[in-house]
Amino acid sequence: MGIKAKMVVLLGLVLSCLLLLWGCGTQNKGSGASNSGQTSARPERDYILIGRPNPTTGPIAGFGEGSPWVEERLLEEVNKDGGIYIQELGKKLPVKIKVVDTESDPTKAAEVATKLILEDKVDLMLVMHTPATVNPVSAIAERYQVPCIALDAPVEAWLTGGPYQWSYLAFWTTDAVADVFVGMWDEIAGDTNKIIGGLWANDADGKTFSESVAKKISAKGYKMVDPGKIPANTKDFTASINKFRQENVEILAGNMVAPDFATAWRQFHQQGFIPKMATIGRAILFPTDVAALGGDLPMGLTTEVWWSPYHPFKSSITGETAQELCDAWTQATGKQWTAPLGFKHAGIEIAVDVLKRAQSLDKNKIREAIAQTKLDTMVGPIKYNEKHYAETPVVGGQWVKGEKWPWELKIVYNKEHPEIPKTGELLFPINK
Repeated sequence: MGIKAKMVVLLGLVLSCLLLLWGCGTQNKGSGASNSGQTSARPERDYILIGRPNPTTGPIAGFGEGSPWVEERLLEEVNKDGGIYIQELGKKLPVKIKVVDTESDPTKAAEVATKLILEDKVDLMLVMHTPATVNPVSAIAERYQVPCIALDAPVEAWLTGGPYQWSYLAFWTTDAVADVFVGMWDEIAGDTNKIIGGLWANDADGKTFSESVAKKISAKGYKMVDPGKIPANTKDFTASINKFRQENVEILAGNMVAPDFATAWRQFHQQGFIPKMATIGRAILFPTDVAALGGDLPMGLTTEVWWSPYHPFKSSITGETAQELCDAWTQATGKQWTAPLGFKHAGIEIAVDVLKRAQSLDKNKIREAIAQTKLDTMVGPIKYNEKHYAETPVVGGQWVKGEKWPWELKIVYNKEHPEIPKTGELLFPINK
């Protein structure tokens, strides 16, 4: 063979190698997240992995408290007989959960969800605790086409991110909470001028709550005084207080994070403006946030109650009642019950039920199983509608000085859900 012929053969070999390398590179690129949102194949492992973004720290850490205690306690029960049967593997696999702190930040929540999907290759996403956590995680699940079970975010705020293909929510609507708020006000309306002052956070929760309440009160003779949406971390509420005083506000309504309401409520008292009734969403759900107000400032404050020891529901996994779950939490931690405990428990109930019915780790089969859910849980019956949400009950509560705990939340309004018993009568006017 001549020199020229050898060079042609050599050049051909080089080109062949380059084409082969380029093809491998393209194949590897395709095994990651593509532009269409597809993720790489599930790694071979001997367990099922659930991703669980959770606000363990930050302004909404009160919602995050209880994780991973609730989840690990339930999964221990699920795994004691080997876990959940997976048909394509012909065996049971134990279920594990990875809880990662979102720091109460929506951007961080999206980052956490992305890593859980792309790096940890979770089989299922389980997320809860306000739109600041649920909305960004749901969006990431949609982007990468991963089944997502969501709880504890008002329906209307969650729907702003839809329509959804891979995410399903269980919680109440702001419309239902507005019914509770107005229902409590109706009971004392004859002793007020029916003028309401609004303290609404400038976020998804605040906006949807203000809109829902405004629709409810217009036909009932109430007047809303709205000084404008409140930016996060506001330090001076003098302008709002002066506006309310000028308009002779006697009922305070609002929805904001706990630190912001604490600042506002202290300034209300410092400046000598105390309405006859105050009904605040989100900020005063938990005893630690209420106690942080200081002194007797929590006395008589009213809020929504979405789960309690008195709710007449049981666990589909352990058979425990709501009261028994609260007692177990107190015995294990020495702490008072909070509403998220029930929803954390229900989240695992739904996930386990879905996986048992799917009997598969195929994401489409898991998604189909979520859509077909019909389950009685610790927070009530769960059955998703065509918009991918299931509505859970909500009643009205009031903080009073307690017998066992410094402050206790009594159920004082249950008109829409009489199956949830009242545990106290509405105190009016609030402490001055």
